[in-house]
Amino acid sequence: MQHSPEDWAQSAQQFQKALNERMGKAFASFQNLEAGQAASLGLPDMPQIAFDAEKLTALQQDYLKSVSDLWQHMMAAHPQAASDRRFSSQAWAKNPVAGFTAENYLLNARALMEMADAVQADAKTRSRIRFAVEQWVAAAAPSNFLAFNAEAQQKAIETRGESISLGLKNLLHDMQQGHVSMTDESLFEVGRNVATTEGAVVFENELFQLIEYKPLTAKVFEKPFLLVPPCINKFYILDLQPDNSLIRHCVAQGHRTFVVSWRNPDTSLSHKTWDNYIEDAAIKAIEVTQQITGAKTINALGFCVGGTILCTALAVLAARGKKPVSSATFLTTLLDFTDTGILDLFIDEGFVKYRETEMGQGGLMKGQDLASTFSFLRPNDLVWNYVVGNYLKGETPPAFDLLYWNSDSTNLPGPFYAWYLRNTYLENKLVKPGAAQVCGEKIDLRKVDLPVYIYGSREDHIVPIGGAYASTQVLPGPKRFVMGASGHIAGVINPPAKKKRNYWVRSDNKLPKTPDAWLNGAKEMPGSWWTDWSDWLKGHAGKQIPAPKTYGKAPKFKAVEAAPGRYVKQKA
Repeated sequence: MQHSPEDWAQSAQQFQKALNERMGKAFASFQNLEAGQAASLGLPDMPQIAFDAEKLTALQQDYLKSVSDLWQHMMAAHPQAASDRRFSSQAWAKNPVAGFTAENYLLNARALMEMADAVQADAKTRSRIRFAVEQWVAAAAPSNFLAFNAEAQQKAIETRGESISLGLKNLLHDMQQGHVSMTDESLFEVGRNVATTEGAVVFENELFQLIEYKPLTAKVFEKPFLLVPPCINKFYILDLQPDNSLIRHCVAQGHRTFVVSWRNPDTSLSHKTWDNYIEDAAIKAIEVTQQITGAKTINALGFCVGGTILCTALAVLAARGKKPVSSATFLTTLLDFTDTGILDLFIDEGFVKYRETEMGQGGLMKGQDLASTFSFLRPNDLVWNYVVGNYLKGETPPAFDLLYWNSDSTNLPGPFYAWYLRNTYLENKLVKPGAAQVCGEKIDLRKVDLPVYIYGSREDHIVPIGGAYASTQVLPGPKRFVMGASGHIAGVINPPAKKKRNYWVRSDNKLPKTPDAWLNGAKEMPGSWWTDWSDWLKGHAGKQIPAPKTYGKAPKFKAVEAAPGRYVKQKA
């Protein structure tokens, strides 16, 4: 349908009037925002807040000027909207009403975010308000609604309504599976085209299976290598495809490689604690790896929460006078929880007490709840992008192994989760000698005296680079710190063959107090940090010996089943 300039101008005037009324109310609401009103935004324990009157007045004046500028240019192109990928399609530019709607939305969104920044309050309160406003702004984008999305409307016309029919089909499918599809999950199957590195389960208990991988070299290093992945995700993030598998890379480098595959907890494990995961999983995996290989010491790696678990286990063992691990690698791991980034928004005494009351004595933290929380940390990229594509446009998201893994959620035992929240995120006890007691031992990370390789991702929003770097100031042994490009997952899963991204190292290996000071003396290197790490690990792996011909060690540790095993296939 074609609109005359008069028609669209009239529509735009009506739309502008409505938005201006809403923005006027928004300014008034922000001026009078009190603790009770803030609670309606979903922000716990909000103190009374106020605004700088001069700053708020300046924001109002800037907003009115921007509105005036928008009206003056409403018949021209829309450069601001075009630069936002939600509105970059030509369908938005060709439809004057849609283009104006996008421009107006971006103007109002910017004003709301600036008002959130103008709040006079402590940093945590201000961040919480900004987060809540950001969620509202992301959800209110006109691109999220068929009535305003010019691109979706155009596609509906071009397909004679088929895109709408497919969108409804996609919506019903996602409602049945319980989450928004980020990829075509029907194209993937664990053990068939993800998690395919050849190996066998050589030990299992109620918490984990231990997988040993088939050597790819005639000789292996005498010290075996154990990987401890995060228990809030499936281990196969480390073994997606052959060309981006960190596990396969380790095997190809000549390491006799073992991996912990966590069981996806059900109600039978709802009473398990942090102590159980340390004693009966991490420490047990170390012991079994030693017993199978006959090695006095092993090398180990912990990724994210797996790194926190591994280091806690090493501290427990050190308190008992045992040092079975000769070197450790920590990938995007928090030991010092001073800098936890955006996740700090959710943590306070009230929130932790609520979780302790809800599940501290038993219960499950549902995997889908955890997955939703992490997705809404980046709402436009990980939520609304798929809502628009799947439902408004009727598209099937492309095949992507990493997003398939991301949707394969994992539950957590309630007592484990509650202990973790209080003792790490809230009270930061691990870095306070003797403050945390685990498995009957007082934790002192100063006793974890061994060579460590510490990796952090520059753009990580789960473990900020400052949080990853903080481990260099905690652990006492020889340390090497490396920073990679990209985020929490893409930065870690960066195989050399891809020749993507880059990383930073310091030739002098100095570790000043802050990551910024470290970066001032660092050198940017092309490609993957895996090569730097592989060279470091070989220096701690001992001599080479003939590769084993069989899995495990008879008669106690026989192959139970082929990798990747049953546990990783269990759904939340």
